[in-house]
Amino acid sequence: MNRLLTSACLLPLLSSPGIAQTITAALSQDIRSSNPGVNRDGNTDIVMLHVVEGLVGYSQGGIPGPLLAEKVDVSPDGKVYTFTLRKGVRFHNGAELTSADVLWSWNRYMDPKTEWRCLADFDGRNGTKVVSAEAPSPDTFVLTIDRLDAMFLDTMSRPDCGGTGIVHKSSVKADGSWDKPIGTGPFSFGEWKRGQSVQLLAFDGYASPKGDKRDGFLGAKKALVKEVRILAIPDGATVKAGLQSGAIDISSVPESEVSEVRKNPNLDIKTGTNPVRHGFILQTRDPLLSNVKIRQALAISIDYEELVGTVTSGLGKVNNSPVYDTSQYFGQVEKKGFSYDPAKARALLKEAGYKGEKISIIANKRATVPSFNSAVIAQQMWRSVGLNVDIDVLDWATQLDRYNKGNQMMASITYSPRFDPALGFEQISGPKDKQPRKVWENPKALALIEKASQTTDAAVRQPIFDELHAMLLEDVPVIFTHNDIDCLAHNKRITGLAPWASNLILWGVAKN
Repeated sequence: MNRLLTSACLLPLLSSPGIAQTITAALSQDIRSSNPGVNRDGNTDIVMLHVVEGLVGYSQGGIPGPLLAEKVDVSPDGKVYTFTLRKGVRFHNGAELTSADVLWSWNRYMDPKTEWRCLADFDGRNGTKVVSAEAPSPDTFVLTIDRLDAMFLDTMSRPDCGGTGIVHKSSVKADGSWDKPIGTGPFSFGEWKRGQSVQLLAFDGYASPKGDKRDGFLGAKKALVKEVRILAIPDGATVKAGLQSGAIDISSVPESEVSEVRKNPNLDIKTGTNPVRHGFILQTRDPLLSNVKIRQALAISIDYEELVGTVTSGLGKVNNSPVYDTSQYFGQVEKKGFSYDPAKARALLKEAGYKGEKISIIANKRATVPSFNSAVIAQQMWRSVGLNVDIDVLDWATQLDRYNKGNQMMASITYSPRFDPALGFEQISGPKDKQPRKVWENPKALALIEKASQTTDAAVRQPIFDELHAMLLEDVPVIFTHNDIDCLAHNKRITGLAPWASNLILWGVAKN
């Protein structure tokens, strides 16, 4: 039985009275693994962050704060981080959390055999290197790094790093291979039916961080239902039918479905922007696109209001900056983007000596991103000024492989969230010889990003981000169009649900 049929057959079973207190949520695809920060994607990250927790995590505002740590002390030179653990924290197997567990988890992440996604961010390849990890007492863990790095805690908090989640050593088998996550989160990892569903079970022994309100990955995190069932349903029609019947309690829906959901008396919807960024990347080493005037022409021949309005059904707002639109650093400079000017675009192409050479842009047709639709709309605008742009449609796995190798002329792409602007700029910037996926290798920009990574002082950082934004608009290695929109449809019996940074957070959520 294929995945779609299996998912459809589950719907009538899930609406039976016997599991009425279970919250059933739908994701567009199954998790890739249960190993935090290893063999992961966005769906995997958020499911795992219900199960595991790190020493630190992101607040609602995208600022890292203590999670399993009670507090974090940083030495005057910014190189020694001392984490004091919270008391009373237990793993799902009942074992009490100690610094020995933290050290074991850390050493496992740093072992190349683990294939942790974020190893390069801590072993010196991407700059900062952790030179020692120690557990001097049961409630104290100490990391020493080789240089001042104001982004160190941000990197530890990142969802794509699995939140640097601490797991018990019984999470691995006797031979050292991965078994399943034994974490400290509000839910334990239950039955995983690959390709179908993941079960999360409320952890009665959970010790929540301080605070009586939810605060991103911090604050009140208690599970309010005994069970969460997360279905993998790639077909939008099946999700829609499940929401309407009540078999599915919660699911993301496309912007185009929002108005219809609002007409259903049994459903409600929550919307909000997040740090995910959509747009087009350009290969600046390509013989044709190495000409900055052609890149500039590509940027200013797009009517962004029309493009964004169309692909978001009128819900989105234009944002040409790597700084997301609800960031504290999204100021007047960041609000200034590319000016739609077809006449100037034609003049730039003439100055560049462009003679109609083919420009290829790759895109994919995943339902959860506007990759293909954005490319089609932009293609018509580009062609109207004389740009000969063709679209090559690829499956996502192939496009991702080509992205990682820098093997594209242009691509319609979505970047995963980065809360801190320094990380947002770093995500697209770097030497292509070492990291082919990077799109911007302007030496001055790299130096400014490094400077912004050495301080958390907003007064010092804002001018840096302003300058980087202006430089990006001039160099055009990437054309950001807008931030992603969270559209969470849910049964009206569900309370406490709130979209945040593309994360389907199910602690603090109840079913009346």
